[in-house]
Amino acid sequence: MLTQEDRKQIAEKGISEEQLNVQLKNFETGFPYLRLEGAASVEKGIMVPDESACIEYKRIWGKYKKEGRRIVKFVPASGAASRMFKDMFAFLDAEYNVPTTSFEKEYFANIHRFAFYDHLDAACRRNEGKGVEALIATGKYKSVVANMLGRDGLNYGGLPKGLLLFHDYEDGARTSLEEHLVEAALYADSNGKADIHFTVSHEHLDLFKAKVAECKAKYEARYGVSMNITFSEQKPSTDTVAANPDNTPFRNEDGSLLFRPGGHGALIENLNDIDADIIFVKNIDNVVPDRLKGTTVEWKNVIAGILVALQRKVFGYLEKLDNGNYRHADLEKMLRFVQHDLCCRWDKAESLGKEELVCYLRKKLNRPMRVCGMVRNSGEPGGGPFLTYNTDGTVSLQILESSQINTAEETYAKMFRSGTHFNPVDLVCAVKDYRGRPFCLPEFVDKSTGFISLKSKNGRELKALELPGLWNGAMSDWNTVFVEVPLATFNPVKTVNDLLREQHQ
Repeated sequence: MLTQEDRKQIAEKGISEEQLNVQLKNFETGFPYLRLEGAASVEKGIMVPDESACIEYKRIWGKYKKEGRRIVKFVPASGAASRMFKDMFAFLDAEYNVPTTSFEKEYFANIHRFAFYDHLDAACRRNEGKGVEALIATGKYKSVVANMLGRDGLNYGGLPKGLLLFHDYEDGARTSLEEHLVEAALYADSNGKADIHFTVSHEHLDLFKAKVAECKAKYEARYGVSMNITFSEQKPSTDTVAANPDNTPFRNEDGSLLFRPGGHGALIENLNDIDADIIFVKNIDNVVPDRLKGTTVEWKNVIAGILVALQRKVFGYLEKLDNGNYRHADLEKMLRFVQHDLCCRWDKAESLGKEELVCYLRKKLNRPMRVCGMVRNSGEPGGGPFLTYNTDGTVSLQILESSQINTAEETYAKMFRSGTHFNPVDLVCAVKDYRGRPFCLPEFVDKSTGFISLKSKNGRELKALELPGLWNGAMSDWNTVFVEVPLATFNPVKTVNDLLREQHQ
């Protein structure tokens, strides 16, 4: 099936023939649905710390930040913003020339409220000889949109979300990238230094670097921190082959294999390359203006404090296990901690002999840990928190997407519908063991999970394969703790009109 040219192509990407065959086999077999015990809830698996506990967790995090630890804010920022403007691209292609849909009417009725308005007005004057108002007054709505999306204007149809102007301030508008720099200075700093890492696409890397060079000194001076801002690209070795509808490899017109980015799950490799004790993970579009940052910063401090408090217990237990300095009562205490605090249960654990129990505890304690904020359901899209059976028979907390759940089965459909919370991608991760050695994160990926979707290229249908999602299967074998956080901490921008919401004004 594979030619010499194919073998050369995959070798250049760093993909083995065995990996390629596994990917093609996945198209044939698909991915199994996960077996669920139920949706996680406040009654079952989601922490709700009270006010006094929150004060203590914030104190713990504040103290930890002064200990010289390396703290990194990790922001996936690779995606293009084109989906944000789907409705406006449709308007350009429409047969009518005036705003007709409710989306289009909302956009034009509020166009002055967008943070990018002044830049759009300048682009229109440069390219059309008239500003936005004059163009609208003469019915040239499409010229306005073309200047927002096109290369000769703002090029918002081709830029990543991180470089779009999200919020307006007296001293000028800010991109979402800049808002993440400010956030890092407010909760992810350590002894006056803030490390921020963005994953970006190769085509946008220079633009990101230019933006950082332009604004970094301003935010360092304003917040009194030194910022170390780094970038990485998704590795070619994490690309996945595309398939025809009959599951054979999809080939380009020149006969070469078509590879596609493996989705955000591929970023586990980028995360693994970061030398840090604690890593915050948050999506590029979930930011708010300064006037609303207080709640976000407070709860980032809380969940980070919870992580540090749990990690200290884990480290103490592992040191006891490795030193042999424990009694049976200690093992029982550790088991209760794994079952209750880490929400990882196994029916057979209490019947294990001493040596088997020690082995089990060491395995469950000695792995990466994440604390994930969860918000109350409000109809926003996104995965959710569930109690899920693992291949070793344990039940633990997982973040699942709807495609991983067999909603055709009524029991599971009911679990899915009854979910009280969803995942806003609000993670803080501990990625080193108690001796300070980094975990090899790819070893904790559930490779039996993934996503297959239908796409097309040049009018030809194809199947696309995504790797286990970064906060789904890629972190499946981590210790996971869920904490309820306020809905005010989740303000994603999925469409351009989301920028008109009160939270972004």
